[in-house]
Amino acid sequence: MTPPSGSSTLERPVAKVALGSDRKTGWEQFALGLFVIVPFLALLAAAPVLWGWGLGWHDIVIAAVMYAIAGHGITIGYHRLFTHKAFKAARPLRMALAFAGGMAIEGPVVRWVADHRRHHAFSDRDGDPHSPWRFGSSLGALTKGLLYAHVGWIFEPEQTDANRYAPDLLADRDVVAISKLFWLQVTTSLALPALIGGLWSMSFSGAFTGFFWGALVRVALLHHVTWSINSICHAVGERPFRSHDKSGNVWWLAVLSMGESWHNLHHADPTSARHGVLRGQLDSSGRTIWLFERFGWARDVRWPSAERIQARLLRDRDRDRERQTVDA
Repeated sequence: MTPPSGSSTLERPVAKVALGSDRKTGWEQFALGLFVIVPFLALLAAAPVLWGWGLGWHDIVIAAVMYAIAGHGITIGYHRLFTHKAFKAARPLRMALAFAGGMAIEGPVVRWVADHRRHHAFSDRDGDPHSPWRFGSSLGALTKGLLYAHVGWIFEPEQTDANRYAPDLLADRDVVAISKLFWLQVTTSLALPALIGGLWSMSFSGAFTGFFWGALVRVALLHHVTWSINSICHAVGERPFRSHDKSGNVWWLAVLSMGESWHNLHHADPTSARHGVLRGQLDSSGRTIWLFERFGWARDVRWPSAERIQARLLRDRDRDRERQTVDA
């Protein structure tokens, strides 16, 4: 495997990437570890639990609905709406998507958007916060890079400068208010499955299995599917569209990622509301945005455009030439 053109190892120069002055506190690092490790342990325990006892159709429905709500909150809300402005949404929908995205427990919306915009600014080059090519292209370096891109980058103490990468969100009172309510989003995400499971079965055991499957296992699965877009989809996959990085389409992640694993088109045309455009490419996020548009809840939707992709390629080419001139 070869690294992206113009890139060898990816070490982040502070002057280029504009890291914020804030650093994650020890308590934040501890909480991150807790929300990564505990759901993952639950995911590992899911197989023996499933084999012996503790999974009913109530649990399956609760987990699936919670996965869809939180997952589409990330893919449609955090990603396509707030990061890339692929469409405009009515205020109630904007707020609902911002809250639902937080229920994925991947961070407040402002921080998530700032990190992802920085990823696009330096995709698979120096400054990308989670490229699998960070350490080089040898087998050992790529293995290390995949682990870092998947989960290791989350524990970096420096935070992306939101003032540079998300000033529009910092100026949006609704978004800032919901971002500050991340604790409530986390609480809702963990408590709601237990509450529904208990009331549905009228038992404490239903509350417990609802929490286990609808909260812990669901959060872990959604985390690792989301992180796989950072790692797997930047190392392997088909590339039917030209882009200036290693983003690829990974078909077997399409359903669980709600269309995000059609990653090659996304990097060729980041502001597009739909990522899966070829025949048979499942993209539930794009389809849901289409429904929002039909109901009048979304407007100015940016559907895929060959002209926009070509214009972006030309703009990126000129930008690369400018960087090479500065470096020289």
